[in-house]
Amino acid sequence: MSLKEFLLNLHFDIDKASVPNWKVDWEDAPLPYKLYRGLPEVPFSLEVPLTLEEQERPTNPNLRKIGHFLWFVYGLTQVSQTVFPSDPTAKTANLVQSFRRFAPSGGALYPNELYVYLKIKDLPVGMYHYDAAHHRLVLLREGNFDSYIARALGNRNDVSACFGTVFVSTMFWKNFFKYNNFSYRLQGLDAGVVIGQLLEVSKRFGFATGVYFQFLDRAINHLIGLSEQEESVYAVIPLSVEPTIWSTNGGKIEVTASELCRELTAIQPRHYVRSQRVKEYPMLTKMNEASLLDSTQMFQLMEAKESLNFDGQAESLPHVNQLSYDLVSVCQKRFSPDMDFVLGKVSQTQLAALMQEATASFSYRNDLDGAYWKNEPRVSLYGCLYNVEGIPNGAYYYDSTAHELRKVQLGDYRLQLQSGMSLDNVNLLQVPLCLHVAGDRESFGTALGYRGYRIQQMEAGMLVQRLLLTASALGMGGHPLLGFDANLSDKIYKMEPHGITSLIQIPIGPYRQRPWLKGSLQS
Repeated sequence: MSLKEFLLNLHFDIDKASVPNWKVDWEDAPLPYKLYRGLPEVPFSLEVPLTLEEQERPTNPNLRKIGHFLWFVYGLTQVSQTVFPSDPTAKTANLVQSFRRFAPSGGALYPNELYVYLKIKDLPVGMYHYDAAHHRLVLLREGNFDSYIARALGNRNDVSACFGTVFVSTMFWKNFFKYNNFSYRLQGLDAGVVIGQLLEVSKRFGFATGVYFQFLDRAINHLIGLSEQEESVYAVIPLSVEPTIWSTNGGKIEVTASELCRELTAIQPRHYVRSQRVKEYPMLTKMNEASLLDSTQMFQLMEAKESLNFDGQAESLPHVNQLSYDLVSVCQKRFSPDMDFVLGKVSQTQLAALMQEATASFSYRNDLDGAYWKNEPRVSLYGCLYNVEGIPNGAYYYDSTAHELRKVQLGDYRLQLQSGMSLDNVNLLQVPLCLHVAGDRESFGTALGYRGYRIQQMEAGMLVQRLLLTASALGMGGHPLLGFDANLSDKIYKMEPHGITSLIQIPIGPYRQRPWLKGSLQS
């Protein structure tokens, strides 16, 4: 199977992309977090703040503040136990226990890891892994790597002016063991959700950030000590107290991954994943290999995208002020209903706040947009609405610039969308808002090659996280779904002539509490 065919099947016909008769070996499942062995450890304070309401004044962070920051981004926050009957007639049931974080993940498997290059007081300068299981740092390499990281980014950022740099990686086996080749789609989305959470937490901490999707992969993986057959970095995010020099053009001198790798001795730190029978995932490693960038000359800017032009009637949404909420409380309340949705009327004000808050997240610095361009977001929002106050039931495109809903076609599409789901784990008849994040049908392949696919999935994940946080702030729940028929939703929204497709489906609405036992891990 060619890589292009693999991505096409991954989106439109997953049965053709995955290994048939795949059986999940739960007894040999990997841990949802990576554990290093035999390396220096730096514990964090377990007394984290109980609220995150207003933005802090920008100040150079200390070790305690970095610990709080990483915990809110990706720390273990909750343990939950859910009962699932083994079969409808059985008298016994299976008890499933999982550790949760503020950022959601497909199947609560958390395939991503965080690495941090830090230069703060009372801590040796160097490269660290965030050990979420023990809320601590593990030192991988000690030393100042400002120049190395800057060149791996194509000299497009003043790394010396940053107190830290976060690296978001993906460990392939951590969700391949369950989802097979479908995990490649999930991994990009999960990474985007983590990035979205990181950007939101950074705002509360007063940190200036930006996301680099393009960098010299082998050089960065070499710095951290990752085996590219097992794990690879997907995004690099510098952190500073004040906005730093942010260039999208970079230096004129070409830098290659191989020459950077020769500057540092290779490291292979020991780590534990628990699985004893790790299977091969050749399509994932082939996709990763095809996505790697070996020279800074391969970095690209995206051309400004034209706004979509819809002739349909516009439904103006009311003006709403930016939501003000406690991020900790909203993260704690965030819930992904399954059969727990309860149909209720959604006000125009709620819908306006949801759409406006979510799309506002795309005014973020990145290395795809020109420094002075006003690019349209590369992902957009559509929705099938039902029982929304003052808005006819139908399929709509959200025009974020005009803050309007553009009618595609009227009607109740809940049953059609239900028929397109691969699992009946959500009753869409009980859902007033079924939103779809949409993006380029070719995943920017012309401009970015195979790397464009994972970038698109990450940006979709970033928007999903903003939708989930905003829904939680408005007292609603949202459940991201990939088990849906993209061809069907594309037809409803008449997307194909515009060259776009549905990337992920997110039912959002009121819900009832689920019967489960859960406990906070916060002090």
